[in-house]
Amino acid sequence: MLAVVFLLLPLAGVLARTPWSTLTTRLSSHEVSQALGLSLLVSAWALLLALVLGIPLAWLLARVEFPGKALVRCLVMLPMVLPPTVAGVALLQGYGRRGLLGPALDSWFGISLPFSTTGAVIASAFVSMPFLVISLEGSLAGLHPRYEETATSLGAAPLRVFRTITLPMIAPGLIAGAALCWARALGEFGATITFAGNLPGTTQTLPLQVYLLLQDDPEGATAVSLLLLVIATVVLLALRGRWLAGRPAEPKAAATPSSDASGTSGASDEKGGSSRDDAAPAARKTDLPKPALAPLRTTVTGATNAALDAPAGTTIAVVGPNGAGKTTLLRALLGLTHRATARPLALGDAEVSAEPPHKRRIAWVPQDGALFPHLTALANTAYGLRAQGTAKAEAYAEAQHWLDALGVGHLALRKPGGISGGQAQRVALARALAARPRLLLLDEPLAALDQSTRARVRHTLRTHLADFPGVCLIVTHDPVEAVSLADRILVLEDGATLQYATPTELTRHPRSPWVARMLGRNAWPGTAKGEALRLAGGADLVAADPLPAEHTPGLAVVGPEAVSLHTARPEGSPRNVWAGTVREIAAQGGRLRVLIDGEPEVVAEITPSAAAELALAEGSEVWVSVKATEVTFVPL
Repeated sequence: MLAVVFLLLPLAGVLARTPWSTLTTRLSSHEVSQALGLSLLVSAWALLLALVLGIPLAWLLARVEFPGKALVRCLVMLPMVLPPTVAGVALLQGYGRRGLLGPALDSWFGISLPFSTTGAVIASAFVSMPFLVISLEGSLAGLHPRYEETATSLGAAPLRVFRTITLPMIAPGLIAGAALCWARALGEFGATITFAGNLPGTTQTLPLQVYLLLQDDPEGATAVSLLLLVIATVVLLALRGRWLAGRPAEPKAAATPSSDASGTSGASDEKGGSSRDDAAPAARKTDLPKPALAPLRTTVTGATNAALDAPAGTTIAVVGPNGAGKTTLLRALLGLTHRATARPLALGDAEVSAEPPHKRRIAWVPQDGALFPHLTALANTAYGLRAQGTAKAEAYAEAQHWLDALGVGHLALRKPGGISGGQAQRVALARALAARPRLLLLDEPLAALDQSTRARVRHTLRTHLADFPGVCLIVTHDPVEAVSLADRILVLEDGATLQYATPTELTRHPRSPWVARMLGRNAWPGTAKGEALRLAGGADLVAADPLPAEHTPGLAVVGPEAVSLHTARPEGSPRNVWAGTVREIAAQGGRLRVLIDGEPEVVAEITPSAAAELALAEGSEVWVSVKATEVTFVPL
């Protein structure tokens, strides 16, 4: 309350001392009208100058790392903390007749900035531009780069991406910054009077008029001050705190639709229609041109190392633990990272490693789809074609075809905020396929979906990948996706290729414990020692098949269904027996997976009736047995 009173009391004083009876007469006088007109002119030009210089500067500070970035940000904020008169002195020393640049401007162009309207514009822009830059930098920093990177992968050049994706999504921050910049320029006094003087009709803006009136007409000064106070208050009330937002606002959905990817959602577009550029054409294209076959041949080096040579129509699943380099591989193919390089990069007959990202014709679907929130599903899907120069009617017709093919054609005029997660994934896939790519990259396309929706979308994805004329790479952590969707599986670990094989080969002979566990199998590293594999913990595991030479490193692989559990030490044929303690019991389908601590740790898969018969519970002591015939040795 003390803080509010401290701030409010001076403003209340202006209201209390305003000469209300003569207010209209005083504000309509020639001097005030002339100063107000000049203030509006100067502040408008100052805003324009701030936009031209400030937008690229804000983008640089938000998106680019470069030496001296902290110093540049300090320079941007310096006019905000400098005393205005000091700012005016600095402008005189920089652009004045005897300043650093002033003599050159005068001799080369005949321009003298001090004591001119242009000088007033320069002074106002100097002190107000930081408000625009800081507000806009916050909005740009909050806008995830995946939207712009996705637009680039669809074929949009950098300027088009900035114009059609970046600017619309940061519009609230841009408008807020521009309004604050304009308001600050309108009220500038110290720098203006120091650098541009106080010349009626030339540089005498409204704040300078207040300064003059204070000497001879205090009531008049209060009246003009009230006018400036009202303008500033209106600007702040209109913004409603938007300059504090760290990220751009996204369109609001009218309702949250069902998660059913194939059903019809009850949500509708908030505005009940589409934007000017989003109207669907009357005709729909059904016979699309068949793209040429595009096999893939590339070698990726750097933070991720992999060599890929795949015929057209191949689907490759990319798997590996977190930090293995999967995302770096995709970004290297897209040309969006310096951590790894794909060279050569042959897609069909084209060598594209030297091409910029937007000319490679490599479509990317990020994990969350990255649908552009300000565009409808139809405009999203047509974006790649429009970026590549396709006429609007043709692009929208082809986009509608792909939406229909993926079962979401009825959502064409809805924005992303009004559709479900499964539907959004289908729209994102339609957008990628509509862009006619030569290489398709899918980054965990089903990760955000529930189990029932995931099964439907997986079936849809498998159907359409079968007709894709290029190569598709799918990053996934789901073994079902890897085995059911892919022709080959690329296993990455610590940035290197660990295995590149068919799903059948990978299942039979995984070359790392991580791969085996991903596929639901037990795998223990060790070395060959006679008829047994000496495990890392010192235990021996006997295999029926002959082992390679002594000390050969390898993996012992055992399926969980081949592990037997007992309440007492078993007698008879099992040659691998050890004791353990049940750590966890989890249901999987109609069976139970039992994790047992022991030497070695093992996962067993049993029926619920067997678990009941053994009276299993977490902490139970059990005996584990594995037949030698069930142990597969995979040399490393």
